[in-house]
Amino acid sequence: MLVSAKDMLEKARDGKYAVGQFNINNLEWTKAVLQTAEEMKSPVILGVSEGAGKYMTGYKTVAAMVKAMIEELKITVPVALHLDHGSYDGCYKCIEAGFSSIMFDGSHYPIAENVEKTTELVKVCAEKGLSIEAEVGSIGGEEDGVVGMGECADPDECKQVADLGVTMLAAGIGNIHGKYPENWAGLSFDTLAAIKDKVGDMPLVLHGGTGIPEDQIKKAISLGVAKINVNTECQLSFADGTRKYIEAGKDLEGKGFDPRKLLAPGTEAIKATVKEKMELFGSVGKA
Repeated sequence: MLVSAKDMLEKARDGKYAVGQFNINNLEWTKAVLQTAEEMKSPVILGVSEGAGKYMTGYKTVAAMVKAMIEELKITVPVALHLDHGSYDGCYKCIEAGFSSIMFDGSHYPIAENVEKTTELVKVCAEKGLSIEAEVGSIGGEEDGVVGMGECADPDECKQVADLGVTMLAAGIGNIHGKYPENWAGLSFDTLAAIKDKVGDMPLVLHGGTGIPEDQIKKAISLGVAKINVNTECQLSFADGTRKYIEAGKDLEGKGFDPRKLLAPGTEAIKATVKEKMELFGSVGKA
């Protein structure tokens, strides 16, 4: 059964750990993340970007697959199915499809419009018992074709959006999606502390979790980050595992070309990455 992310994030905030959001791209990804969460006894958030949703033929397909998999694999840990960087229309589609959590990314709208649309979606989510994430200040890097530089959010704007009743808030603190460039300045902890000061108990979300040094991750958690998003790192480990299998010529041995065999090393690599992140975030044994 899917749950809202509210309870797991409030526990994480109070317990000074973070719950990982691992983006899913297909069946292998979903299975790897769910099995690892169960093995680690960790709560987990499955993130679905609009691009991944489209790739998997639509949000109804994704929701049906995830719900069935939780049942078939006998998953007992809390699982939230969350729309990542959702558009206004995408949020409504996911609510209808049976997601348990959404992110409305109104960061590219003027703040007044972001506030107006977020207010409306907060009301809908409250009626349906779903959790909702909002974003203030764009997160840098490239995500589904959108490129940003890793700006820092305005703490006053963060308070304005937090006060609308969202469950969690993603605020730019110099973090970016994808691989970090050589000249990256690191996270702005001054900004994070100023935001925390304004929003109080609101669980904060760190996007672009791939490539942030471990000490900075731990410091961010100590300053109120309760959800950390990981996507690129799992993609890189999956690609690496698959490449090694093919370069070793394993696909040419016996039935090595069978997709179940071909995709197995990459799937195992995702599990290893997810396990490593859950240990770093401190969510192991917290389900």
